[in-house]
Amino acid sequence: MHAAPATPVAPVAPEAPAKPANFLRTLIERELAEQVYSQRRWGGSPGDAAHHAGGPVDPAPLRLRFPPEPNGHLHIGHAKSICLNFGLARDFGGVCHLRFDDTNPDREEQEYVDAIIEMVRWLGWDWGFAGSQHLYYASNYFNFMYRAAEHLVERGLAYVDEQSAEAMRAHRGDFGRVGVDSPWRGRSAADNLARLREMRDGHHADGAMVLRAKIDMASPNINLRDPALYRIKHAQHHNTGGRWCIYPLYAYAHPIEDALENISHSICTLEFEDQRPWYDWLLARLAEGGLLQTPLPKQHEFGRLNLSYVVTSKRKLRALVEEGHVQGWDDPRMPTLAGLRRRGYTPAAIRKFADDTGASKSNIWVDYAVLEGALRADLEPQVPRAMAVVDPVKLKLSNWQEVFGDGHLEPCSAPAHPQLPALGQRQFSLGPEVWIERDDFAAQPAKGFFRLFPGNKVRLKYGMVVQCTGSQTDANGRLSAVLAVVVPDTKSGTAGADAVKVKGTITWVGVHDAVAARVRLFDRLFSAEKPDQGEADFRDLLNPGSKLEVSAFVEPGLAALPAESRLQFERLGYFIADRHDHQADAPVFNRITSLRDSWGK
Repeated sequence: MHAAPATPVAPVAPEAPAKPANFLRTLIERELAEQVYSQRRWGGSPGDAAHHAGGPVDPAPLRLRFPPEPNGHLHIGHAKSICLNFGLARDFGGVCHLRFDDTNPDREEQEYVDAIIEMVRWLGWDWGFAGSQHLYYASNYFNFMYRAAEHLVERGLAYVDEQSAEAMRAHRGDFGRVGVDSPWRGRSAADNLARLREMRDGHHADGAMVLRAKIDMASPNINLRDPALYRIKHAQHHNTGGRWCIYPLYAYAHPIEDALENISHSICTLEFEDQRPWYDWLLARLAEGGLLQTPLPKQHEFGRLNLSYVVTSKRKLRALVEEGHVQGWDDPRMPTLAGLRRRGYTPAAIRKFADDTGASKSNIWVDYAVLEGALRADLEPQVPRAMAVVDPVKLKLSNWQEVFGDGHLEPCSAPAHPQLPALGQRQFSLGPEVWIERDDFAAQPAKGFFRLFPGNKVRLKYGMVVQCTGSQTDANGRLSAVLAVVVPDTKSGTAGADAVKVKGTITWVGVHDAVAARVRLFDRLFSAEKPDQGEADFRDLLNPGSKLEVSAFVEPGLAALPAESRLQFERLGYFIADRHDHQADAPVFNRITSLRDSWGK
């Protein structure tokens, strides 16, 4: 019997660049060509076999899902999975569901649900398809999961075990020792069903018993040694409230969620590879009983992406927040998506990073510089420029009044972006005193230093050539001012601009029109390349120089810059107006990244 033609696959949008091949793309292309899922039906929403049988052929040629647990904030590792799943769905004309794997009420909160939705949208993804939104909650399937559990008990494929947790752990065995059958493994299906219903109805205390699948306690795959399906937990759930006092284990719930949602390719990281036989066993048993439609979802694993100088353990990230090492989940040093957003990372840069790192069958380590490189490549061609001074010292032009007269301010201008004339010009002016960077002066310069030192000439960028005549220090011997004279008729853009040759050009901001600002200079949170590995406590590897806040001065045109505006401070790096603290009368800028990698090996 020949299969009916598959629903046509929507073409990739013309503007989307060609994607590099990987094993997942090759697999999907082959299965679409073979029409593996072309006869599946879709009941308009997730459901069991009977529900889907009443619907038309699924309009989506493939369905994927991003299934976070709402017990914390998303981080850069999640971004890889998000972009992989949503990207494959987009490229092959399918749909990716956003599903909350909320089967554990202990740490799951609505706050995290809302934050996850916000961050997935911020990254540029959507779960709409064919006029419907595909945002789901595992907890909405609790009724079916319980029904499936009773089905397994009735067929003799599951039993209620009343051993203690310690006894179950000991009897499970290990890689060199087979497991030992529970003393409760042999009781009748009727007795097990009665006990399960007692669990459901709240007649037993937390930990008193669990429901386990009955498979093979001697299996070489420990995941098949009668895995637990349900445990007793008298707790309020963020979605179902107090409706349930038993909750499904993740390994039991996740395959069922995939099947109810018609997921075709259940893509997960490599540590779940040993769980695949259990995934297949469970769904096959439920399909045999007519509860689930076929063909069933298939699990496929890809290697985890590890980023240097980062920890992504939720437990460790929570410790950083709760112990005060950082100022919240969106601290710009955190690898959370909220932190990266506040730091100034763009969704496009994160998506490119995810695409460029591909998908393979092995875990990989990627240097943090690769992520920063993707960011610079996105920012460089589009963000406007400005001048700022973050370690200011005054440059006093002692002959200004003699050359220009009292009260004169020389108008200057510069392109907002050298390659984007449509962004227009920046306007500012040069006067008798300007702020410059402290390290642009050296009383005794090292070889190759071409900026300010006694007798040397430099150009004030977009302004004039000045010649250093000396410096002033305070009572502690600290530099308090640099002294210079302006060289007449050398203004940038005029006929005399090249009359005096100089080797150095420095940025500046006029004292008369500078805008005072706070600037936060961020660096990597950890000083060790792999802070998650080795014997040391990850807290001991925190970089003490990861944050420096300084008083700075910026161009006058930035006085009313909106929050979350990105720009390049020339010579200093890329910055963003902080999304929370920035105000027009009190600007705050975060350094997103330097102009080049300063951590190169």
